[in-house]
Amino acid sequence: MRILVVEDEVRVASFLKRGLEAENYAVDPAVDGEDGLHLATTQDYDLILLDILLPKLNGFEVLTKLRARNIKTPVIMLTARGALGDRVRGLDLGADDYLVKPFAFEELLARVRALLRRRTAGASPILRIGSITLDPITHKVTVGDQEVEFTPKEFALLEYLMRNEGMVCTRAMIAQHVWDINFDTYTNLIDVFINHLRKKLQRYGCDKLIQTVRGAGYVLKA
Repeated sequence: MRILVVEDEVRVASFLKRGLEAENYAVDPAVDGEDGLHLATTQDYDLILLDILLPKLNGFEVLTKLRARNIKTPVIMLTARGALGDRVRGLDLGADDYLVKPFAFEELLARVRALLRRRTAGASPILRIGSITLDPITHKVTVGDQEVEFTPKEFALLEYLMRNEGMVCTRAMIAQHVWDINFDTYTNLIDVFINHLRKKLQRYGCDKLIQTVRGAGYVLKA
């Protein structure tokens, strides 16, 4: 899952980026409203964390412009302004949720997971394809009754493929959602990680679930 963090406070933005990446999310930061609006309208995100008090364009202005362009990406507004009027205004403009600073990071993660579930029609957070079961909350993967260890990036790649079961995921799509905007698409790193996944799944007879679509990318099929 790929998240845009629009936050001008360097320490807060760095804290959010490190914390979310530790949870296997790909994160792109933006330091002002104009930069955030540009990224949100030119890149594909699963969720946006949007501060209100931003330089150039404030969060309300960014949100208004996004919804006017029919961009329906879920938005959680982050702000030190906890007045009821601000919360109501943000929600009326199209925000999906609202968190007042300071907040517990665990609560932010819970809200992120809830919005992402809502985006997939309330589906269970547990992903199951064939004999593979992936729990994005506990970061556990089991094949049959055996738990399989994956690195954080391998886990994120497998999760992305499972969330898009049956759909061809191009290298560009994988780069955007598993890595971030700075990923060098000319490297063979994605192919290397696909091979890592296949090798770990091979001992359980599941390596052929991940299929190569020549000239396009990869697809995971039961």
